[in-house]
Amino acid sequence: MKTRTLGEGLSVSALGLGCMGMSSAYENRDESEAVQTIYRAIELGITFFDTAEVYNDNEHLVGRAIRNYRDRVVIATKFGFKIDESGAIAGLDSSPKNVRQVCDASLRRLGVDYIDLFYQHRVDKTVSIEETVAAMAELVQQGKVRYLGLSEASPETIRRAHAVHPITALQSEYSLWERGVETEILPTLQELGIGFVPYCPLGRGFLTGRIKRAEAFENDYRRLDPRFQGDNFDQNMKLVQQVQEIAEARGATAGQIVLAWLLHQGSDIVPIPGTKRIAYLEENAKASEIVFSTEDLNRLSKLAPVGLTAGERYTQERMNWLDAN
Repeated sequence: MKTRTLGEGLSVSALGLGCMGMSSAYENRDESEAVQTIYRAIELGITFFDTAEVYNDNEHLVGRAIRNYRDRVVIATKFGFKIDESGAIAGLDSSPKNVRQVCDASLRRLGVDYIDLFYQHRVDKTVSIEETVAAMAELVQQGKVRYLGLSEASPETIRRAHAVHPITALQSEYSLWERGVETEILPTLQELGIGFVPYCPLGRGFLTGRIKRAEAFENDYRRLDPRFQGDNFDQNMKLVQQVQEIAEARGATAGQIVLAWLLHQGSDIVPIPGTKRIAYLEENAKASEIVFSTEDLNRLSKLAPVGLTAGERYTQERMNWLDAN
């Protein structure tokens, strides 16, 4: 697989692997298969693996899987939530103290000497971004972290953070059905030389077409996802059906088409589709081989203009965690 560069020098595979679903959020977890999926990803040339403190025991899982491949992989993890004694999220915390504590704990859980890319998971407006990034920069100086990132940050926050210490990557949701970053975020990143890492590039699986309604899920985050519910589901399936028609004509899957579309949006964009299944991993990896003409890209873009998707990205509580200003 080809590589891409985030920021001023972090080289990663063109597609990464989001590991959250291996340990949290989604149903039917299988740790053994998840580890084998990471092994297969490395065989396929995928070098970029994304985890976080808040994804249950996911850092432990990723750490075990990459133990013998440390020099071949780039590990990204995140801090920024308050976690109560039961393990539940209890708010945000980007205080310098928590930055340091989470970094040290993540190093232990991952079983590594350094973290390649350390993100602020959500912007904590009770702490200035300058204070948070200064604490993150100290970790770079100490050799515990190589590069710094932000997640779901506004253009103003990105600029203020970047002025304290170079930000290598921003992680936000971006896909054919979630294009809000195109208006202000992507131009800001391009101006500052910051790479972009889209999470949920397959719309939490919706854009693959292999999906069910919210009420059909049991122990799965998507049961509460507004875009999977009621009339929203029906409206959003219209986009998927159109993408499937294009995919069939190309001898590809809908998921491969939407990933390839993302890869064509810029050479500094590195999507991290998540999966815990080897078959889906292999399918996703083939998306990097698809070449689109300008006409192809325009056709796909016209299918899903900004604002077309029915339903909010998250429940209201989680929407409140986004840095909208």
